[in-house]
Amino acid sequence: MIKKIKETLASETIRPLFKEFRIGLEKESQRITPKGCLAKTDHPKQVASRDIHPYIQTDFSETQIELITPVFDSNEETLRFLGALHDVTLRSLDDNERLWPLSMPPTLPEDDREIIIAKLSDQGDVNYRRYLAKVYGKRKQMVSGIHYNFEFSEEMLKAMYEEESRELTFEEFRTEVYLKTSRHYLRYRWLITYLFGASPYAKPGYFTEESPNEPIRSIRNSHFGYTNRPEIKASYESLNQYVDDIEHLVDNGDLIEAKEFYSSVRLRGTDNLEELRQKGVRYIELRNIDLDPFAEYGTTLETLEFLHLFVMTMLWLDERDDIKTLLDEGVEINDQVSLENPFNKTALYDEGIWLLNQMEEMANQLNLSDKERELIERGKEALEAPEKTLAARVVLAEDKEVAQNKELGTELAERYHSQAFERPYQLSGYRHMELSTQIFMFDSIQNGVKVEVLDENDQFLKLSFNKRVEYVKNANMTSKDSYVVPLLMENKTVTKKVLAKAGFKVPGGKEFSTMEKAEDSYELFAKKGFVVKPKSTNYGLGISIFKDGASFEDYQTALEIAFKEDVDVLVEEFLPGTEYRFFVLDGKTRAVMLRTPANVVGDGVMTVEELVVEKNKDKLRGTDHRAPLELIQLGELERLMLKEQELTILSVPKKDQIVYLRENSNVSTGGDSIDVTEEMDESYKQIAEAATEALGAKICGIDLIIPDRNRPGNKEDDSYGIIEGNFNPAMHMHIYPFAGLGRRLTMDVLRLLYPEIKK
Repeated sequence: MIKKIKETLASETIRPLFKEFRIGLEKESQRITPKGCLAKTDHPKQVASRDIHPYIQTDFSETQIELITPVFDSNEETLRFLGALHDVTLRSLDDNERLWPLSMPPTLPEDDREIIIAKLSDQGDVNYRRYLAKVYGKRKQMVSGIHYNFEFSEEMLKAMYEEESRELTFEEFRTEVYLKTSRHYLRYRWLITYLFGASPYAKPGYFTEESPNEPIRSIRNSHFGYTNRPEIKASYESLNQYVDDIEHLVDNGDLIEAKEFYSSVRLRGTDNLEELRQKGVRYIELRNIDLDPFAEYGTTLETLEFLHLFVMTMLWLDERDDIKTLLDEGVEINDQVSLENPFNKTALYDEGIWLLNQMEEMANQLNLSDKERELIERGKEALEAPEKTLAARVVLAEDKEVAQNKELGTELAERYHSQAFERPYQLSGYRHMELSTQIFMFDSIQNGVKVEVLDENDQFLKLSFNKRVEYVKNANMTSKDSYVVPLLMENKTVTKKVLAKAGFKVPGGKEFSTMEKAEDSYELFAKKGFVVKPKSTNYGLGISIFKDGASFEDYQTALEIAFKEDVDVLVEEFLPGTEYRFFVLDGKTRAVMLRTPANVVGDGVMTVEELVVEKNKDKLRGTDHRAPLELIQLGELERLMLKEQELTILSVPKKDQIVYLRENSNVSTGGDSIDVTEEMDESYKQIAEAATEALGAKICGIDLIIPDRNRPGNKEDDSYGIIEGNFNPAMHMHIYPFAGLGRRLTMDVLRLLYPEIKK
């Protein structure tokens, strides 16, 4: 047994490490129709095969989706990824399907044959489920919940080992830590049932014989839930005894496999019991967490934070000598609390206060945050006022829905489904990332590719699929392009020289590194159309366009704007015509976009400023590339453009008058995107493809100015002009255009990296 545990954990070297941990979640849900019936379809076809999918699996029945997060170092990261899995799953279901948000299943069919066992490719897995159906009945298998996989910091365990033990190996000591934590969790888990039990009712079809006097706190956690027979037990006194007990149960035929042991705590580290005996316990799996129907993803950050505190407390508590009694008490007490009326004070009130006081003592000794202390205080409040528990809230909400002839489960399922589709171009948990990256992450997850966010601010991802790793930045910068290609395209002067040398038409112009030299050259451009732009920026930032020349004052202003974005500035001839963005990937034009500059249309009543505010209300518009279209701004460039039209932001345009606020048509500066891929003549696609090849790029956004797209293009004449090559071309504007057909370019990138993905 571990000695002096509280003193050890409160020591200066270990105390900060005790707060560190790793967790992963497994969350089950039933697929249903909008009316709350079990879905009759197979596992979603939009999702990659469950045989290889790392995150989206099937549990007992064909309708029971299981979402599995990777392991993270924080509750926040884990919940974010669970949110992403929810978005991917909900948007991959058939149009007429939802996810049931409660632990107890929806109304079950009278005929067991209509509850379909998961159609897995491994016949052994199918046979195992058939065995479970025979022994426990199909109906109990339909219960869902959350499995909470918890791992203490390895650094903390090693530090504890140095202070605590010289008699054991480190692996043995680590196992003792998890055994102690497990014993206490099994004894005191009733408090988790009291606070977070959320299965007070069962829908018709679950009970076929004896049933409790509903409502109760948690059917799932009572003996009416999905549990082993009472005689199925294993000791947590030692790892050897734990393994011996389970092996004995399997050898005797009481269990068909070790995984049929359904304790609220499983000792984990490997699926092989003998290997577990040799290598020791590396983490524990807590299996008694009901789904929170009021949480979009089945649990909340606050619940996860409380569970973390609770597990810490289970290690913190002084060890008891009566281990067998401890475990037997835990089973009996948890069942007692599960069966209590949610609005009654628990019979374990005094022990609950003692337990929360122990948590409070731990918080004081370890200098935990005020937020964590508040969680403990809320636990005390719920002991005093049972109506604040999750089970009581479920009962109250269900009563409210029934009064309106509705059902809580179907109402919440519909709400969460709608929320997932409010902004289908975003990925829950990662909505602050660049939009193309969010869409790319969605496609990767949907297709069974492991995704790790290495740097959120830099949009840097690590992908793993079919034993191959790829690194991707901004969703389209990959190993398929050499290092020099982005550098080449970032430098607009070099880009022009390479393209001109290859025989492509590019605008003439000059490069300036100082304001003074640029001003001295004003006369070269004053009387003709020209463009002022930074030498090495993207997203159309700092660009000013003057189609018919400009005053020296306006020229100066344009230079100042450009120099804010880069140390070097280009002044180029203006090429008349319409600008098109060609997205070229692996030698083929995948999309062509017509981009119209930021604009508003007058109604004869509102000012320009008011019209901009109104247009910006469109849900497709956002900021920082988190929406398919950017908000229209009213900055220096826009005011300069208005001035050329003899307008200000307070002017009231005539009805149907189009007011342009930018010359450049970049979507990133408020422009509108229109897909014209099918309408564009093949000759221009071939020019874009050849230009991309000349730049040595696998992925490129080529901007062409075309005076008349109905006239076939010719590389040798003035039917076009190439004004830019983009090494990081935004994909979201092609996927969710303002008008026209969307092109899922993120899937093209994914297939470039992993050609075996056929979808």
